[in-house]
Amino acid sequence: MPVSEFDIIRRYFEHHGPTRGDVALGIGDDAALLVPPAGQQLAVSVDTLVAGVHFPVQTAPEAIGHKSLAVNLSDLAAMGAEPSWATLALTLPTADEAWLAAFCAGFFALAREYGVALVGGDTTHGPLSITVQIMGFVPPGQALTRAGAKPGDGVFVTGTLGDAGAGLRVVQGTLTTSTIIADQFKARLDRPTPRVAAGLALRGLANAAIDISDGLAADLGHILDASGVGAELELAKLPLSDALQHCGLPEPWRLAASAGDDYELCFTLPPEKEAEALARLSALGCPATRVGTITAEPGLRCRNAEGKVVTLAGTGYDHFAGDPRG
Repeated sequence: MPVSEFDIIRRYFEHHGPTRGDVALGIGDDAALLVPPAGQQLAVSVDTLVAGVHFPVQTAPEAIGHKSLAVNLSDLAAMGAEPSWATLALTLPTADEAWLAAFCAGFFALAREYGVALVGGDTTHGPLSITVQIMGFVPPGQALTRAGAKPGDGVFVTGTLGDAGAGLRVVQGTLTTSTIIADQFKARLDRPTPRVAAGLALRGLANAAIDISDGLAADLGHILDASGVGAELELAKLPLSDALQHCGLPEPWRLAASAGDDYELCFTLPPEKEAEALARLSALGCPATRVGTITAEPGLRCRNAEGKVVTLAGTGYDHFAGDPRG
C-alpha cells in the first residue's frame, strides 16, 4: 500500500530532531507557534536545492539531507546568528521510504548538532527539490552583514577552499585522481561544515561577512558592492588542502577562487581587531587565512605570486549561466 503524504509527515518528520522550549506548537497544525527571546532580532534565510542543479542526481540521500540544512546554517553563520528553528518543503518524485529514512538521518543529525527544531513545512509530488527556511537569533546591532567593509580591512577566509569544486569535477568525470583524494573531495561537496561557531565568534569584530557558496571571487564581490569598496586578492595565499595541491590540477588556486560550494566564511577585519578575531577562531579549532586587503578603489583585482593581475575564467556559480550538476 503506497505511503500517503500524512504518513510521511508522521513517520519521518513529526517528533524528530531536538525539542526546544521556545516552540509552543510545532508540526501538526496549520502553522507553528514560536516564542522569540526578548531583546533579540530574528534572522531568517531560505534556500532551495534542486536535483541536478545544486547536487548531482546520484548523491546519496543522507548527504542531501545534511547539505539541505548545512547550506542554510551557513547563511546564519555569515550573519553571526544563533540557529533555532527550521521549516522544510520537500518535493519528491516518489514516496520512497528508504530514501526518506536516509534523508532524515542526515538532516536530523545536523539539526541535533546545532539545536535546530523542525517546526513545519510541506510535502508534495514532483521533481526532487528541497527548500529549507531557517531562523535564528542575533542581538540588535551585532549582526554581520555584507555592507561594512572599509579600506584597510584585511580579507580573511576560514578553512580551505576549492575541495568542493574538485569534488564536483570528480563526479562529472572531468577530474581523475586517487580514490582517497577523490573521496575527500566528494565529502566536502556533499557534507559541508557550516561555520556557525566562527560566525558567533566574529560578532563585534568583523566589519563584513558572507558565506562562500558561489565562489570566493563572486561572494567577495557581493561584499565589495554592498560596502562601496574594492579589494586586492592575493591568489598565492588562498588556503588549499593537501589533497587539492596534489590532485594533479595545474592551477588548483583557480578552483579555490571561483568554484564555490565550500560554505566557508569570507570576512573583513580592521587591523586593530585581527589578533583578537584570529585568537577566538583558533580557540575553536577553526583556521583562518588572510587572502587580501580592502581598498578604496572599486573592483576586485586578483594578483598572482608575482603581483600580476590575473583574470579568472569564471566569477562563480550563476543559476542562469550553466554549470548543471547532473
